[in-house]
Amino acid sequence: MAVKPAAPIEPDPATRDFYVAALRKLDESDVPYVVGGGYAMAYYTGIARNTKDLDIFLRPRDRDRALTTLAAAGYRTEFFYPFWIAKAIDPKTEAFIDILYSSGNGLCTVDDAWFENTPPVRIHGHPARLVPAEEQLWSKAFVQDRDRFDGADVIHLIYGQADSLNWKRLLRRFEGHERVLLAHVLLFGYAYPHDRDRVPAWVISYLHEAVAHEPADSDRVCRGTFLAQRSYGTALRDWGYADGRLQPHGGPLNAAELAQLPPP
Repeated sequence: MAVKPAAPIEPDPATRDFYVAALRKLDESDVPYVVGGGYAMAYYTGIARNTKDLDIFLRPRDRDRALTTLAAAGYRTEFFYPFWIAKAIDPKTEAFIDILYSSGNGLCTVDDAWFENTPPVRIHGHPARLVPAEEQLWSKAFVQDRDRFDGADVIHLIYGQADSLNWKRLLRRFEGHERVLLAHVLLFGYAYPHDRDRVPAWVISYLHEAVAHEPADSDRVCRGTFLAQRSYGTALRDWGYADGRLQPHGGPLNAAELAQLPPP
């Protein structure tokens, strides 16, 4: 069953005009980006909601050019976490755009595939393209902290897009993290039992097989930090576990990047 795309609840006029003007400046400077966040969720799930900002995703190599372009347009730019996210802020309204080029756990770096199969949309009348559904789901699947849990978003992405998802591509995104996707597809079947068969049986079989044949890990590594930045501090401080996000333990982050984040 296909859902009917929705649009987020309209922001106030000044914020709307800031979003459109900023996107126009990026287009004029040929900075490639795709729109995610609440705008993508509304399109893919049919669920409209208020959005506190506009999320755009771009390749890491385009980050500095995007920030220079927006600063030249009169917006305040700043890094939130340099390896992951920056912001452009309208000094008149304090409305802001999140500029993302990776994820907080370092796993979901924006690459060329983020610019494939991108649906065309209009953001408050301005032509743009959306993050692919697969990348939207992938990046949200790891957001499971106490103050933000995107599990329902993942379930509704599956609900809205199961019939058109490129499941093989999605499985490639979760390589080495198959348990995370398996947990979400199982919870989808729990939340919507009537529709559980919309997840192809071969996908669930593949995930179970991958989990069953995971290599043994003799190191005391906690990978919970990929899911929740603030919920596994005791394991790291008191129980002798190493942080799975760090490169020496198979993760993508170096010590300097990890130091930018709040301590667990």
